[in-house]
Amino acid sequence: MCKKDLDLKVRECGAAYGMDIYSDHELLSLVLGISPERLTGGIQDILDFPAKIQGIGKRKELAVFAVKELARRLMRRESRSIEVIHGPEDAAHFAMPYFRQEQKEHFAILMLNTKNHILGLQDVSIGSLTASIVHPREVFETAILHHSAAIILLHNHPSGDPTPSKEDICVTQRIEKASNVMDIPVLDHIILGGGRYVSMKKDGIL
Repeated sequence: MCKKDLDLKVRECGAAYGMDIYSDHELLSLVLGISPERLTGGIQDILDFPAKIQGIGKRKELAVFAVKELARRLMRRESRSIEVIHGPEDAAHFAMPYFRQEQKEHFAILMLNTKNHILGLQDVSIGSLTASIVHPREVFETAILHHSAAIILLHNHPSGDPTPSKEDICVTQRIEKASNVMDIPVLDHIILGGGRYVSMKKDGIL
């Protein structure tokens, strides 16, 4: 679709039918004022590396980053409607907006009080998930500082596949063992990826 056709679509359809009529690429083209045909590749790649697209200079690159940041803030604001964790789905839905745009593995803990009200979510490490990087010391130091009664371990798989790896299971077991000494239970370890999640507790791994 050329820019002239897109402008016509905006004038004739936008007000009448709402923004749902546009594809992701068309929406972004409206923000940037360029033809959607130039926006080649996946929408996530465009949002992460807009300068690779012909016709996107510094100003339009900043506009893309602004859209990405606004979306991130809105998703996080929506997750704040969850205040109490009743099960893994609550924890996953609360955490997803925090990890959705991340290109590296983030390991975090969701901290809870005695009634499973959320006290906060805090990154513990960023990078490849290994026992040397994710140490129980940092996990429980953060939990203690926030007066946590219990914690839920969280991390993302940028690959989009939330299936636990052997290293994921090893790290979880190491932290769970330390939790018995610290008397701060690990209720679950939830892995996020591709809009899906795996609960180690639900799957019988934890």
